[in-house]
Amino acid sequence: MSTLRAGIVPVTPFQQNCTILFDEEEKRGIVVDPGGEVDRIRAAIEQNGLTIEAIWLTHGHIDHAGGAMDLKDALGVEILGPHEAERDLLLNLAAQGRMFGLAEPVRDVTPDRFLNEGDVVSFAGHSFKVFHCPGHSPGHVVFYNDAAKFAHVGDVLFQGSIGRTDLPGGDHAALIRSIKDKLLPLGDDIGFLCGHGPGGRFGGERRTNPFLIGQ
Repeated sequence: MSTLRAGIVPVTPFQQNCTILFDEEEKRGIVVDPGGEVDRIRAAIEQNGLTIEAIWLTHGHIDHAGGAMDLKDALGVEILGPHEAERDLLLNLAAQGRMFGLAEPVRDVTPDRFLNEGDVVSFAGHSFKVFHCPGHSPGHVVFYNDAAKFAHVGDVLFQGSIGRTDLPGGDHAALIRSIKDKLLPLGDDIGFLCGHGPGGRFGGERRTNPFLIGQ
């Protein structure tokens, strides 16, 4: 039976968790949210002997998508996601990079395919259902693998916190609905990785996360 594994490469001054999901036996995988420092991401891929089949984006903020086009060009793979509601954010990344004064130039991103609620994306036999979870940003998506009881939630949910909603397109009430209606019903035993900091389990967040207690 093939085993799903995850490796995290914290990138950029934002310390975003660029995540490499891969099959342990087949050594094939995908990269979720390459926010920058593409050379470091490529080094991690090569050190583990992996073949990358695609880039998946949870949303269009610069710390998650800033390196996507450079990595796409380097690996010759497609960019899948996020939801089309992120289009304006993705086409404003270069301007954001200049505004933040980042050392590395940032390119606008044009995904090969936007993703919608209920879509399924996969690699090496591992299938992930796509959930559209707006709130942190309008077109944020979450990737959920039922077989492994695992979700990559991007910046929707953190250990002990939730995604910020004070950025353009943010909506606190929508974010809480996304978590309450789409993520928590998946079950307390679901493990998750997120865009910043350590992951956890949905049950632990439901019981102790101050934003979710009583949801």
